Formats: sequence, C-alpha cells, structure tokens
Amino acid sequence: MTPATAALFFAILSLAALAGTIALLVLLGLTRGMDAEAPATGLGQVRSDLSRAALPVAWIVATVTSLGSLYFSEIAHYIPCALCWYQRICMYPLALLLGIATFRRDRSIRIYVIAQAGVGAVIAAYHAFVQAFPPESGTSFCTTEAPCTVRYVWELGFVSLPFMALTGFLFIITLMVVAGRPASELPDPVPTDELAASPRPLVPGASR
Repeated sequence: MTPATAALFFAILSLAALAGTIALLVLLGLTRGMDAEAPATGLGQVRSDLSRAALPVAWIVATVTSLGSLYFSEIAHYIPCALCWYQRICMYPLALLLGIATFRRDRSIRIYVIAQAGVGAVIAAYHAFVQAFPPESGTSFCTTEAPCTVRYVWELGFVSLPFMALTGFLFIITLMVVAGRPASELPDPVPTDELAASPRPLVPGASR
C-alpha cells in the first residue's frame, strides 16, 4: 500500500466515523429518556443493541486509529509534530484500555474514556484548524524539523491527519455515551410488594 492509497483509505474511514457519530447523536436524540437496559422496541431496541456493541466498536476505532498513525510515521516516514504526539498520548492508551474493557464487558470505564478522548479531541480540533488555516508565523508548537502546519495528508480538500484523529475521538466519545451506565450504577427497581404496600394518594370525592 502506497502512502497515497493509505491516505485515501483512512480518509474514507474518517468520514465513515464522522457519519457514524452524527447517526448516533440523532439516535440519542430520538431515544432520549429511554433506558438502554430496559426492554424496548423500534428505535429503543436499536439503541439497546448498539449499547452492547459500543465497547468493541470503540476498541476497533482506537486500534485502527493508532495503527494508522504508526503507518504514517514509521512506514510513510511522515514526521509527527508536538501536537501529533499529544494526540497519540490520548489515543494509544485507549486501544489497550478499551480492549481490556471489551473482554471484561466493563462499561464503568466509559467516564475515563470520555475524559481522555475529550482532551484528544480538543487538541486534534486545534491542529486540524491550524492545518486548514495555517498562520503565517506558525504556532508555538511548531519546530523547523516538525512543523505543525505541514499537510502530509490533504484528501478531498479538507481531510488531514488531525482531522482523522478528531473524527476518531468524537466517534469514541459518542459510542461511550451510547454504551450507557453499567447495571451496577443504575437505580434499583422498587420491589412490587413495596409498591402494593405504599399508601395511595387521596382523591377528592373518592370513597375512603
């Protein structure tokens, strides 16, 4: 695979991740107030199914993103700048942590993943902006050996390496939201016998 082919391939994956993020956000809006753990039909059932698949999908996204960055630096020999390294620091551990959480089916990791991916998304968004609109004087992160403004990848007129990282981070964050809270964090249901024993509110005119 040549660097040009790899760039187009990962650009397509980036746009797919962006489309997935938008689709999941729409689904979350349409199913707002529904409990992902409760039996449901229609869109509620779709969200319930996706909540179970969210961890492995997020793991795949983090792994593919990490491998892609390694390809561009180690095989294509694109020199990562300081901002690239900050994004890697946020992404690489997610591939390991989400892998462990997937095999343990541990959704309690979601809050930590959201926090780390959120930091990475902010850095990636800034870097993507810098590459889309390069400042004449560069940035404080730029060096002569590894300038932050160099577009090693610029597919479809806007897809750069930091843009790819940004879509990966956003997709992972959205997947963690869809995953929902683990059952241990959900409020305990009220037992049926307690509901039967609880006093009923008096209604004016009703028989006592």
